[in-house]
Amino acid sequence: MTTSLPEPGAPLLHYVSTAPFDPNLIEPTTSGMAAFNKASQFKLMWWQFKQHKLALYSGAFLLFVYLSIVICEFLAPYNLHTRNVESIYTPPQSIHLFHDGEFVGPFVYGRAMSLDMDNLKRIYSDVPTDVQKLRFFCRGDGYRFWGLFDSNVHLVCPAEGGQMYLLGTDRLGRDVLSRIIYGARISLTIGLLGVAMSFVLGIVIGGLAGYRGGVFDLIVQRIIEVLQSIPSIPLWLALAAIMPVTWSPILVYLGITIILGLLDWTGLARAVRSKLLALREEDYVLAAQLMGASTPRIIGRHLIPGFMSHLIASATLTIPGMILGETALSFLGLGLRPPITSWGILLTEARSVSVIALYPWLLLPTVPVVLVILAFNFFGDGLRDAADPFK
Repeated sequence: MTTSLPEPGAPLLHYVSTAPFDPNLIEPTTSGMAAFNKASQFKLMWWQFKQHKLALYSGAFLLFVYLSIVICEFLAPYNLHTRNVESIYTPPQSIHLFHDGEFVGPFVYGRAMSLDMDNLKRIYSDVPTDVQKLRFFCRGDGYRFWGLFDSNVHLVCPAEGGQMYLLGTDRLGRDVLSRIIYGARISLTIGLLGVAMSFVLGIVIGGLAGYRGGVFDLIVQRIIEVLQSIPSIPLWLALAAIMPVTWSPILVYLGITIILGLLDWTGLARAVRSKLLALREEDYVLAAQLMGASTPRIIGRHLIPGFMSHLIASATLTIPGMILGETALSFLGLGLRPPITSWGILLTEARSVSVIALYPWLLLPTVPVVLVILAFNFFGDGLRDAADPFK
């Protein structure tokens, strides 16, 4: 079979459709690639983030924890300051479902107390005949929700006339579980506020130093070197000690937040500077300069998104560092003070070795600290991989 060649000067035959392109008409075999090509940057990050299961579970845990601090008065079985002098240093109680082979529902056994005069210690033992069924969505200790209105509704309460100390009590007969729930509000928010302050300082100062350079860069680097050469704990102690003892607990809280924010911006500023020193030589930065873009716009719209993954990783590592900083200051007695309650203040109850040996449940506030820090680390690892533009 022979094919005839077109005449000289005649248009060449082609098989390209001249119909208008319709992006919605996509073959089934290419639907996945088409959806990928049309996806936004945030959607691409979400798809990548979902592949990191540990980071996904850590993010869900952190979301639950931060949502719980909004309603901590409702979640706590007792009021923050409720005392029971008859239940001092009570060990944790266990929740049971069955009694004598019958399903009763969640309940705890009543406690009987005796004195050990040899060791000067209270001995608590369960009373198997005293079944105290727990109540849910019940009325118990009164509280003032966020200081706005009074209420007494709780998620779970002990039986009428009974007791429920799932994590034991302290030296004043206060429920440890309720105080841990209340303390989460201070310990977790102080990290967010401190990171917000340190990020503003680190990005602005480090960004200007890396983009402008010159004398400003030299001055900033010398200041950072001086601040980083001072040991962190003595510096924290010195700054915390200068706060007047007459300040209210709220002012002390704000002062600790400012101190943590002012001390943690140096590492981020140096990282931002080093990145901008490399990125400012790129062609798209030169194009933005020729088009008349201002320095803040070039830094905020063109340079910072280029290393957003590093900023995310820094944030998720800085927040637990600030939580540990507040915990350390409060544990040493130079941070927050009662009546404000945080995880660090709760740990001051366990500063004595004898107390730890006799009442080890007073160390339980360390458990949420460890869990939150691990969750932030796993969550940050997943976000860093998802936001990495070169992956």
